[in-house]
Amino acid sequence: MSLQAQDVHDWLNAHPDFFEQHPELLASLSLPHPDTGQAVSLVERQMQALRERNRVLESRLAELIQIARDNDALSDKVQAFGLRMLAERSPERVVDGILDGLRDGFRIPHAALRVWLPGVGRGAGPEHQPVLAELREFAGGMRAPVCGQHPVYEVNRWFGEDAPRLRSFALAPLGTPAFGLLVLASEEPGRFYAEMGTTYLARLAELASAALLACRVAATTAADEGASTA
Repeated sequence: MSLQAQDVHDWLNAHPDFFEQHPELLASLSLPHPDTGQAVSLVERQMQALRERNRVLESRLAELIQIARDNDALSDKVQAFGLRMLAERSPERVVDGILDGLRDGFRIPHAALRVWLPGVGRGAGPEHQPVLAELREFAGGMRAPVCGQHPVYEVNRWFGEDAPRLRSFALAPLGTPAFGLLVLASEEPGRFYAEMGTTYLARLAELASAALLACRVAATTAADEGASTA
């Protein structure tokens, strides 16, 4: 009966002490070196394999450490953005605070938003310009931010003369149900892409939504108090 490679593999696997009982055989076995092709002992070949595995693990560990550091830095930026929103208590300032916070803190040169809930934002600002009913419906159906290289409906027009240069977009609904839409744009095609993670973008939109609604509540309360006093 002729032995197959799998038979040898299975037998050695079932008898791990074989080479301990026959150390002279272990020392005499040789295999070609993966880089030079020269014959090396089985032990040296195993050491080479272990060193290569360690290099792979070290590279992966370094990658994970860098990801953790990047996430920590991003978390700090989100916190700073949230603190900035807490400081903006004026309806006249909150929209500018959101857009400036995104540009300054996250190096996003192009940011715009629209709202269709009365009393949110400034009395008369770009954020109150008419929005297509289809886009409002689209925002209302979003369960998470959407990213890609093509603008949805009319959003590229929100950026005026910069629109022709924009190559990627990120859209995040404001509020649940949505009362507005936050749009980030970049001239780099790879800045916002369909497969990218949107967890932090969703958090930024939630903070912006809360700031807008807080100012709306504050403005409404102040108006009610003024009416009661009169």
